[in-house]
Amino acid sequence: MYEADESKELSAISDHLDYGLSIVFIGFNPSIRSGQVGHHYANPRNNFWRILHSSGLTPRLYHAFEDGDLLKLGYGFTNIVARPTKGAEDITRKEYAEGRETLRAKLEKYRPRVACFVGKGVYIEYSRKPRVEWGFQESPIVEGIHEFVAPSSSGLVRMPMADIVEIYTRLNEFTMGGSAPE
Repeated sequence: MYEADESKELSAISDHLDYGLSIVFIGFNPSIRSGQVGHHYANPRNNFWRILHSSGLTPRLYHAFEDGDLLKLGYGFTNIVARPTKGAEDITRKEYAEGRETLRAKLEKYRPRVACFVGKGVYIEYSRKPRVEWGFQESPIVEGIHEFVAPSSSGLVRMPMADIVEIYTRLNEFTMGGSAPE
């Protein structure tokens, strides 16, 4: 495993993006732990890696330090805001505005099949839509890219894990050849 150095300066986490990806997972921003160790979803209380495995999206349980390896599976990672914080409430309106434009440019450039927003709040900040439902969204922001809203993987989420996994399983079924709802 890896140890986080509490005194280490926090820095933005590198995106893992490439052309031809099946899914790009989009979070609010890196956690403090992720900023310390340099990997996505590194907080041990975050369930992201367990959710991917339980939903069938990954063939085994990956760990945060293997985040770059998921490019081989066709999965990428980015955030709407690059700066690590304790929580999404620490992100400024200016950072969200800049992040929306930067994220849209990344999606237009790399054109993944699916942009998966890890949390309704992330998608609401990106799309500026006041309400969204879980799953595939109508009227994508970037034409030709399916937008999927999945529950946050934070350990603070009060939704039962089985319900979270079921939503991610729908994403897996789509990537395995299913069709998105119209």
